Amino acid sequence: MNKIPTVFLRDPDDRKRTLPEVNPVCQWVLDGAGTPTRKYDGTCVMLDDDGVWWARREVRPGRTRPPGYQAVMTDEVTGKTVGWEPIAQSTYAACHVEAVAAGNEWRPGTYELIGTKINGNPERVDGHRLVAHAEADVLEVPRDFDGMRAWVLAHPQFEGIVWHHPDGRRAKLKYRDFA
Repeated sequence: MNKIPTVFLRDPDDRKRTLPEVNPVCQWVLDGAGTPTRKYDGTCVMLDDDGVWWARREVRPGRTRPPGYQAVMTDEVTGKTVGWEPIAQSTYAACHVEAVAAGNEWRPGTYELIGTKINGNPERVDGHRLVAHAEADVLEVPRDFDGMRAWVLAHPQFEGIVWHHPDGRRAKLKYRDFA
């Protein structure tokens, strides 16, 4: 699980906003490749091939990594390390237990944990549940800056969009990149 790059370059004077310049590693999105899917607003969790659940965790520079933490990558710009911690020690452990109990058969992969005690429940669901990233809603989205900006701002109920390239690359664009 590497950090997903943003489709457009960030404004160096305001890193929360994007510029109308494509991020070179995401040019494939504007070229029409990949499938755009809904980005859910929750917290990322993973079921590994051994049946062990993990929670995504960012560790800021100078902070101690939690026990059992598995680092995946460090962002060169922010210095934050992204990785996985055992779900049982996550602040969302009880929410995760509820979501797993509410489901049926879980397959290895990544999921978005959403619900009443996650990020203020922007998804407006009762209780807690897991949404498989591999089964996210497919969207029809323009492939240019102005079109994407207009589409994202017209859909404030979505956290954003994640494009999935057939070769495994991903790219994202969030509502807050423009709002």
